[in-house]
Amino acid sequence: MKRYMIALAAAFGLLACASANEEIIEDRISSDAADFRLIELADGIPNPWGFAFLPEGGILITQRSGRLWRLEEGGSLNEISTGLEVRASGQGGLLDVALHPDYSANGWIYLSHVVAGPAGNSTAVSRGRLSGGSLTDLERIFTANGGGSTTRHFGSRLAFDDEGYLYITLGDRGEMDRAQDPSDHAGSVVRLFDDGRIPSDNPYDEVYSYGHRNAQGMVFDEVSGSVWVNEHGAKGGDEINRIKSGANYGWPRISYGTHYSGAKIGIGTSAAGMEQPELYWDPSIAPSGMAVYSGAAFPGWEGDLFVGALRGEHLRRIERSGGRLTGGEEVLLQGVVGRIRDVRLGPDGYLYLLTDERNGGLYRLEPVD
Repeated sequence: MKRYMIALAAAFGLLACASANEEIIEDRISSDAADFRLIELADGIPNPWGFAFLPEGGILITQRSGRLWRLEEGGSLNEISTGLEVRASGQGGLLDVALHPDYSANGWIYLSHVVAGPAGNSTAVSRGRLSGGSLTDLERIFTANGGGSTTRHFGSRLAFDDEGYLYITLGDRGEMDRAQDPSDHAGSVVRLFDDGRIPSDNPYDEVYSYGHRNAQGMVFDEVSGSVWVNEHGAKGGDEINRIKSGANYGWPRISYGTHYSGAKIGIGTSAAGMEQPELYWDPSIAPSGMAVYSGAAFPGWEGDLFVGALRGEHLRRIERSGGRLTGGEEVLLQGVVGRIRDVRLGPDGYLYLLTDERNGGLYRLEPVD
């Protein structure tokens, strides 16, 4: 195994050793609808957060401490110089990465990252183009308003829909009442043009929906034509929601969870003018990255949602038919790889997972005949 040293810009000044190779972790795992093997592609990346597939080959991987890596097709793991401002503290840092839908023509790569400002820490989104080992043409296209003094609940998934709009999830920053103010970016899903301009049909300037606690999974689903998000509850009350323009998803007025103290949240589980979740979990699984399966490798999974669980340390398969949830769920990889931070469908039709561990890794699920 060839080793590539990564300096860990984190607490204690420790060094982590990252490796990039393909290693079979489990040769056969049986699920309700498919058998698969688990392949490790890279490990030793401290607390990675998001990843994206490059059409020209390779995979971009973000590290919360502020580093961006490219896993090459040949197996080497190389750092990309970004030039980004990154405030890495608590849950904040360099977070998600997404490619423009027309990346092959324009080369834009989008990154969400936490920045410091006069009002405190905020989530920002910048874009740049990859040139060799660096990002060029770097420009910030969005900075969340209001800031905050806490180091938690930043969101911050990125997704494009089929019309080229960019969606950004933003957490309530641990100041929950902010999520009920649609003029405040905290606790919202933002929708923008690809250059940061505000669409004229947005209901509240940049804000497309509000009343969210901390959405860390988001995917555009071509079957239903909708953006789906999953979000953390408090003690219980994790949710999956289908995003609608102008909709209020209730936090903290309604929730299926309780405060960590056990106290009731808001007024209960429902209220007029507030959306009900498509699905909720109690107890919490701490959901993060999310993908819709639409490949040929696993026909039994077609159309299903896959959600990474941090607290539950597993991959959750959620059955759907015609773009709607059917009530079936399956727990996969319980305790096998650790806290699953991100889940993506690869261009090869396989599922890929990223783990948020001090020895974080990238994994692939392949079918077994």
